[in-house]
Amino acid sequence: MKEFWNERYNEAHYAYGTTPNDFLKAQQIGSDLKVLCLAEGEGRNGVYLAGLGNEVTCIDYSEEGLKKTSQLAAQNGVGVTCVCADLGEVKLEGNSWDLIVGIFAHFPKKVKQHIWPQIYTALKPGGKLIMEVYDQEQLRFGTGGPQHPDLLYTIEELEELLGNQFDAYQIEKVFREVHEGAYHNGASATIQVLAIK
Repeated sequence: MKEFWNERYNEAHYAYGTTPNDFLKAQQIGSDLKVLCLAEGEGRNGVYLAGLGNEVTCIDYSEEGLKKTSQLAAQNGVGVTCVCADLGEVKLEGNSWDLIVGIFAHFPKKVKQHIWPQIYTALKPGGKLIMEVYDQEQLRFGTGGPQHPDLLYTIEELEELLGNQFDAYQIEKVFREVHEGAYHNGASATIQVLAIK
C-alpha cells in the first residue's frame, strides 16, 4: 500500500486538492492549538489548520505525500511538522494534543484497532477529535475511497473503537456531495465524528 500512495502522490497535481475538507472547515477551530493530523497525505488539512495559527504535526507513511505537504505549507507561508510513520506501529504520547484530525483515514482492520483507541489518551483533557471517513455504503457510489468494505467504516465499528472512551461524542452518517481533487468527486456516504475528551 505504501507504494500505491507514493505513486499517487508523485503525480504533478494534488490528488485530493489543496483546500481543506468541508466538514473540517465547518468546525469552529481556534488558534494556538497543538494539532495532530493522521494519514494526512499531501497536507491540505494540516496546512489549513496551520494557517489558523496552530502548531500542526502531519503523520503519513508516504514520503511523496509529505514532500507535497511541505511544498504546500511553504506556498502558504506556514510551517508544519511532517512525520513519516506507519500508523499501525505508532505510539501516540498521552495528554499531548488539543485536536486530532482524521480525514478519510482508511486502514486495514489491524491498523484501525491499533490507532483509533489511542486517540482518547493522546488528547489533552477537553481536547477534540474531528473525523470524516467513508461509510461502507460508499461502495455503491464509486466516487472515491477504498473499494473494499474492510477498509471502510460503519457507525457501529466507530462506536466500538471510540465511544467506549469518550463521554461526549457525535457519530453521524451523512449523504453529501464531496468534491476534493480528482479522486473524491460526487455523491458520497460518509461518517462524521466529533468527540471531546
